[in-house]
Amino acid sequence: MNHLDIELGSLEDLEDDNDLSDNNSSKGRKKTKLPLVNELYKETPKETGFHQSTRICLEKIREAMLYHRWQEAAEYMACYPQMLEDGTRGTARQYKELIWRISTEILHQHPNSKLEDYNNIYERMKHSGVKHYLMISLEHSFHMLLHGHIEDAKRQLSVAESWRHGKESSAQYQKTKLIQAYRSLLDYIIWCDKKFAQLNTDYHDSGDNQEMHNYFRQASVNLKEILKNPGVWDPFILSYVEMLEFYEDQEEALKVLKDYAYDNSFPPNPNAHVYLYQYLKRHKSSDRKLMKVLKVIQGLVPSHELMLEYSSLLLKSEKNGDIQKALGVLLEMLDFACWRSNLDVWKCLKAVIQKLQLQENWRNIVLGEMAGRKDWWPALHFTSFHASKDSEENPELMEVKASLTKILCPDLKLKYTAGRITSGQ
Repeated sequence: MNHLDIELGSLEDLEDDNDLSDNNSSKGRKKTKLPLVNELYKETPKETGFHQSTRICLEKIREAMLYHRWQEAAEYMACYPQMLEDGTRGTARQYKELIWRISTEILHQHPNSKLEDYNNIYERMKHSGVKHYLMISLEHSFHMLLHGHIEDAKRQLSVAESWRHGKESSAQYQKTKLIQAYRSLLDYIIWCDKKFAQLNTDYHDSGDNQEMHNYFRQASVNLKEILKNPGVWDPFILSYVEMLEFYEDQEEALKVLKDYAYDNSFPPNPNAHVYLYQYLKRHKSSDRKLMKVLKVIQGLVPSHELMLEYSSLLLKSEKNGDIQKALGVLLEMLDFACWRSNLDVWKCLKAVIQKLQLQENWRNIVLGEMAGRKDWWPALHFTSFHASKDSEENPELMEVKASLTKILCPDLKLKYTAGRITSGQ
């Protein structure tokens, strides 16, 4: 019996003693409802010698990993997979993932692990059963990719992509689509390497161009199919758009980004609209188109850094209503503490208010925007602590904020004073 068993046994003895000594007091006591850990190596009444040895072996592996004795854990782990050969109680299936996870963790931590060791473990676990075949193949390809074996990683995914077992379930279908997407991403990586090599040489071979284009075609087949499966596919979409832009297929690139951003079957994803905005900006789209996309981002993430660009575009607009929109955008940004000390945001807010003051009803507009903020905004921005901090760390910020206190909170006596600012300023 190890120390863990002794500790558990002593706790059980204490509980028994309490029940015997005071039965009346225990009647009103509620039993704990905390979830108990399922023991992986629990001794059973009908335990055979084989089961006892594998249970103890797992205990030793756990202890060695707990204290980072990776060589010792590896030695015990070399024996433990014999559990897979146990068919007496149908336990082999539940231990397959356990062996997979423990083995790879030991190899990740062991200082002398080699790629061949990983390959042996992954191949053995892939063919020990079908339940985790696709995900083990995907993880295997990730490990090869981290070691720079891109072609080998792609071969792993190509084999997994064509793998089938029995009647295809919805879960298996989704995993297969994921495999296809990552295989296409590796085609994109190879395409990038060839593009980089081509751009950095003075000699251009038509054969190299054709090979590079073949990788683009292979990648685009599955990357284009991604949009038929709702989800968050950011790196895959960006890869596909980059290749389309390289081959100057701007119409298809814009269609892909619009579909990704505006398809209602996809989950809300601010990044999709950010990518569309960045694309439009790269291709010199009109300010009105840019503001249309930024307006959607503002509705999803009011604190997004692009809101500063949105307010600047609204400030340049000739419509009076856009100036009020810019005021609302900036005030919403400053509702979040992350922008509290950002000089650019406060300077933009000051510029917006100065332009707003050209309108006759500007005071009512400002008061309307600040109506729901006057109870908590001063504590967020305009305390004596903020004044002291800003005057020491960023005097220019203090100057801008101090000039706005009476405009934003005209009815409040604030402790944010510009004592160090001259009367002329």
